[in-house]
Amino acid sequence: MTTDNTKTGGSNVDLEDLVASTDSGSRKPAGVPGKLLVGIAAVWSLFQLWIASPLPYLVGFGVFNATQSRSIHLAFALFLAYMAYPALKRSPRDRIPIQDWVLAAVAAFCGAYMFIFYEGLSERPGAPLMIDVVVGVTGILLLLEATRRALGPPLMIVASVFLFYSLAGPWMPGMLAHGGVSLHGLVNHQWLTTQGVFGIALGVSTSFVFLFVLFGALLDKAGAGNYFIKVAFSMLGHYKGGPAKAAVVASGMTGLISGSSIANTVTTGTFTIPMMKRVGFSSEKAGAVEVASSVNGQIMPPVMGAAAFLMVEYVGISYVEVIKHAFLPALISYIALIYIVHLEALKANMQGLESSNPPKPLIRKVTGFLGGLLLLMITALAVYYGLGWLKPVLGPAAPWVIGVALAAVYIALLKLASGYPELVVDDPNEPVVKLPQTRPTVLVGLQYILPVIVLVWCLMVERLSPGLSAFWATVFMIFIMLTQRPVTAYFRGRSDIAADLREGGMDLWNGLVTGARNMIGIGIATATAGIIVGAVSQTGVGLVLAGVVETLAMGNLLLILLLTAILSLILGMGLPTTANYIVVSALLAPVIIQLGAQNGLLVPLIAVHLFVFYFGIMADVTPPVGLASFAAAAVSGGDPIRTGFQAFYYSLRTAALPFLFIFNTDLLLIDVTPLQGILIFVVATVAMLIFAAATQGFMVTRNRWYESILLLVVAFALFRPGFFMDMIHDPYRSTPPAEFVETLGEADEESSLRVQISGLDDYGDPMTTYILVPVPEGDSGQERLDNLGLMLLTEDGTATVDMVTYGSSAAELGFDFDQEIVEVLAPVDRWTKEWIWIPALAVFALIVMLQRRRRHAEGRNTKANTA
Repeated sequence: MTTDNTKTGGSNVDLEDLVASTDSGSRKPAGVPGKLLVGIAAVWSLFQLWIASPLPYLVGFGVFNATQSRSIHLAFALFLAYMAYPALKRSPRDRIPIQDWVLAAVAAFCGAYMFIFYEGLSERPGAPLMIDVVVGVTGILLLLEATRRALGPPLMIVASVFLFYSLAGPWMPGMLAHGGVSLHGLVNHQWLTTQGVFGIALGVSTSFVFLFVLFGALLDKAGAGNYFIKVAFSMLGHYKGGPAKAAVVASGMTGLISGSSIANTVTTGTFTIPMMKRVGFSSEKAGAVEVASSVNGQIMPPVMGAAAFLMVEYVGISYVEVIKHAFLPALISYIALIYIVHLEALKANMQGLESSNPPKPLIRKVTGFLGGLLLLMITALAVYYGLGWLKPVLGPAAPWVIGVALAAVYIALLKLASGYPELVVDDPNEPVVKLPQTRPTVLVGLQYILPVIVLVWCLMVERLSPGLSAFWATVFMIFIMLTQRPVTAYFRGRSDIAADLREGGMDLWNGLVTGARNMIGIGIATATAGIIVGAVSQTGVGLVLAGVVETLAMGNLLLILLLTAILSLILGMGLPTTANYIVVSALLAPVIIQLGAQNGLLVPLIAVHLFVFYFGIMADVTPPVGLASFAAAAVSGGDPIRTGFQAFYYSLRTAALPFLFIFNTDLLLIDVTPLQGILIFVVATVAMLIFAAATQGFMVTRNRWYESILLLVVAFALFRPGFFMDMIHDPYRSTPPAEFVETLGEADEESSLRVQISGLDDYGDPMTTYILVPVPEGDSGQERLDNLGLMLLTEDGTATVDMVTYGSSAAELGFDFDQEIVEVLAPVDRWTKEWIWIPALAVFALIVMLQRRRRHAEGRNTKANTA
């Protein structure tokens, strides 16, 4: 950066230091220590590739179980944290002080303790020796210090509070009190088992997250980051406010593989923000657009800031299911952000940048786009069904044949790319910027799409584990990095194989190092978040938090959700996406599930986890701690707090979505047919665009105040038609508890009953809650009740649970002995809720007509005044 950043006191150095301090560590020592730091980072990447590959099982060497792998993973992360992150702002960046060497070695030993002494620890579970306790206490303290260095104080403070709460339980006031744990019990639970630090979160970091972060780093080092930006600008840069639209698309593509909203902001923002300012965006608005689009990258499948893999473990559904449920809200959120940018451009009458593409009529643009889309779909179908036919025919030779075919496609794409000039990294501060032509820009980098296709194919079609899928995609990415330069140079007739291979090898080395350094903070964060998860399981603090929220919300369902959203924002401040999700899901997801069920809100677990996840990542936007907003302000030269508020304003659509899909799970494509899914996507997209127009105060022309209110009502009706239909016709009829068997017999097999029960919870306290009971098979009500695994005692108009069959559906749903059935709600036949869309769209059409008429009148007045 030159012009803008110099004026505001920023520089490339400051920006790089900001990113390094939050992502990879700002220390870059010279000489032997620097080489050692880089070497250990590369060894960590190679270790992760080794344990993810089938090779250990083929050669019978280097096979580690899950606990051992987590221990080695944490040892690497702790050692590199003390090497790469200085203790204080005034600490040296060009050398490693002796105390940090000592702390790094001790921390690595404590991290590796579970691996080194695995057999001895397994022989004395729950009975730690004094040396175990000393190592555990030391390890926890050094982990907290590493967290402070790598991630700042927030997560360290939160984890410390939970450790203190675990020990000080008996002395806590009122409802916060619990039995407390001893120091030996705390250390055993947190450091010597897989319930705390070495729990699921660190396991996911070890098995999946590292490889996806490494894959993204390698893809970026190969040139894909610059390619994504160039493609976005070549396609969209010439439209009104084009650079901002290109920034949204480029950040979305980068977010597909990025695990950090801050890195995403700076990677694309360095180029996009100055370009946005050039066409008329203020510094704050330019930064806010980049922040909103970069943070949204964390909700975009397939990686979702690595939270997708944690959801697999926490929710208990397959990875493909997680992606299916998360895809639609993320996509319509991005489409709405492009529309918001378009409205900003219309309001300010902005223009785009000068296009290099030859002018084409609109009909040719549309037919070209549709033709390309059709060709892509035909190719995808041919590959899918062609491989489906070939694999049984080829048998064991199928992987080799597919590998050769993939290599042939890769060579063909490089041959195609060689006919166009190489992509260079432009300086956005140059006085004249001419957009690249779309066709050459797209064709010169198509090989970067292949590893992503391999990744998605392995995940979605082959149904391999995320770790193995990322391994094969990374292997192919390594092959591309080593070969793309010499092969392309050969096709261009200027081959220097030795130099090209050397350059590709350096790119690979830098990618391995960068991937590992980017993982330091995530590895530390998942380990520290494990402390919080461990404290929740050891003390039952989740129930306390639920009680606090319930007391503050006074039983109001919407207030419960609102308070949970605010707590997610607070807990997510300053945390990377992965740690953010672990903390909010461990603490707040059970709150929504428990209090929601007590108030009649029965939603799938994935909807609850996505709810807290969305609000957790909103903390990267929201002042005063929104780190992504500070990063964007460092690029734009704007005020970081104003940038944060503007970014939050742009992100209102993202904040609204969780409330909508909690009450309408159709938006998560839960229990919908493919045709219904397409219809929901179209209507939800229209609804989100209407919501954006209402919040921006502009659609065809500037909104009148009542038009904005009506647009919000229309958007709500399209998103949640059931709300209005429920007012017209109740979806359930109440039946007496004593008639539960008869109601069960009358219900359709594919429907569900809502049953309110009262009894005692797991801690012996009175509770009342709702259970959604799927109607089982059976010819009569009694047969269905038996198949459910439930026996009732009915007398004097009441129904009490007399027995629950062990392992039955009733037991899994939460029925227990001596519970009383308070109410049974059976579904009724009524009009489908989608009928509400018709009057909603009619009101929308009326508003559009009024605004178009007003715009024409304003245009005539302008012409008259000009004349």
